[in-house]
Amino acid sequence: MDLTSITAMDLGAQLAQKKLCPVDLVEHVLQQAEASKSVFISLTPDRARAEAVAAKERIRLGLNRSPLEGVPLAWKDLFDMAGSVTTAGSLVLSAETPARRDAHAIYNAAAAGMVNIGKTNLSELAYSGLGLNPHYGTPEGITSKGAARAPGGSSSGSALAVAKGVVTAAIGTDTAGSLRVPAAFNGLISYRPSQQRHCRKGVTPLARSLDTIGVIARSLADCIAIDDIMRCGHIQQRAPARTASCSFVLDTSLADDSAIQPAVWENLKRTADRLQQAGYLIEERPIRAVQETLELIATTGWLGAIEAYTEYRALLENTRADAWDARVRKRLLDAKDISADRALRLYSERTRLIDLFTQELQGALLITPTVAQCAPLLTPLEEDPDLFAKINLQTLRLPMVGSFLDTPAVVYPNGVDADGQFTSVQFSGGRGSDERLLSVAMGMDSALSIGQV
Repeated sequence: MDLTSITAMDLGAQLAQKKLCPVDLVEHVLQQAEASKSVFISLTPDRARAEAVAAKERIRLGLNRSPLEGVPLAWKDLFDMAGSVTTAGSLVLSAETPARRDAHAIYNAAAAGMVNIGKTNLSELAYSGLGLNPHYGTPEGITSKGAARAPGGSSSGSALAVAKGVVTAAIGTDTAGSLRVPAAFNGLISYRPSQQRHCRKGVTPLARSLDTIGVIARSLADCIAIDDIMRCGHIQQRAPARTASCSFVLDTSLADDSAIQPAVWENLKRTADRLQQAGYLIEERPIRAVQETLELIATTGWLGAIEAYTEYRALLENTRADAWDARVRKRLLDAKDISADRALRLYSERTRLIDLFTQELQGALLITPTVAQCAPLLTPLEEDPDLFAKINLQTLRLPMVGSFLDTPAVVYPNGVDADGQFTSVQFSGGRGSDERLLSVAMGMDSALSIGQV
C-alpha cells in the first residue's frame, strides 16, 4: 500500500466505498510509522486501532461522520492527546504526566472519524527552522540522496510522515515558519491560517501572539478539508474564485535580495509566468510592509524570541543546562536582556505593518519564495553551532515576515535546484483573508495542477 501517491480525500473515498478497510489500513500505517527513523516521538496504537474499528463499523452501517472517516492522521508533539505525554520535543517537559484530554483540534478530528496514530518529532519547544533534535533524533529530509539534508522545522516529523507516505496528511504549528519551511524542504503543500482562525486549547505554546496551527499534505484539498475539521468539525463547501477576479503581486523588492538562491527566484518567476499564461493578472511592484518588517526584525529583534523566553524562563532557571538542546537554550537566553522599550516597539510596529500590508495589497495575493534557500546539508549543522545559528536565521528570515504580519499563506513546491532540492512558492493575503486566499488557491490549483499528488 503506497500512501505517497494518494490524497487524504481520495483515501477517505476508497474507505467509504469499502475498497479499503480502516483496520487493515491502520495496521499498515502503524508498521510504517514504527519503521520511520526519528519521524515519531510516540505512537498511540491502542487508540488508533480502537478508532479504526469504530470507523469500520460506521462505514458498514453507512453512518460516516465525514468524508475523512477512517483516514489516519499524525500530530506534532505539541498537541495534547488524552493518555499521551506531550513532550514538545524536549526532555524538560517529557516527565510531565499524560494529558487528561485531547487538544481541541484532536477532539474535532476524532469526532469526524479520523484515526489518530501518534505524535511526530519536532525541534525542541518548536524553536528552530531546521528541525534538528538531539533528544529524539533528527529525521533526514526526503531529498537526502547520499548526503543527509535538514528536514526543516520545527514541524520536521509531520512533514516527513507525509513525505515518506506514512500518512497522507499531518498537523503542525507555525510561529516563524514551522509549517512552511519543512513543507518547502520536502516538496509538500501547507496552509498557514491567520492566528485567530483556530482554537489552540491543548497546544503547547512557544510565542502566544504568533503561534498558529495548520496542515502539511500533498494536496490543497486535503489541507483545506482537515483545517475545516480541526476548526469546526466538518468540511465546508467552497467555490473556486473566477480567474478574472483574481490578482497577484510579485514583490520586486525581493529580486535584489542576495540571500535568495538563484534557483529559488527563477522558479518563482516561472510560477508567476504560468499564472499569467492561465489568465491571472500579475503586477510587479515593491511591497513596503515586507521590507519594513525585514528591517524591523533585523534591527530590533524577533517578537517570538521575547515571548518564548518569557514562556520558558522558569524552566530555564530551574533545570540543568544539559537537559536542553544547547542550540535552543542559547536562542532562549539570547532574548533575556531585550529591553521593554524594544518589545513595545515591536508590538506597536506590528499593528501598523499589518494594516499597511493589507492596504498595499488592495485585495491581491502576494507571491514570494517560501524560503530563500533549499534544504541545507545536515551534518555540518549538527557539528557547528555557529553555522547552525547562521543558517537557521537565514532559513526563517522570509517566513518570519508572514508570521509577524499574521498573513494566511499557502505554500507549494514549484521546482528543484541543480542538486535536486525542492524550491517552494508562497501565496499570502492580509490578516483574516483566509477564505479569499483559499478560494483563489482552489481556482489556481485547478488551472495549474500544482496542488495535486
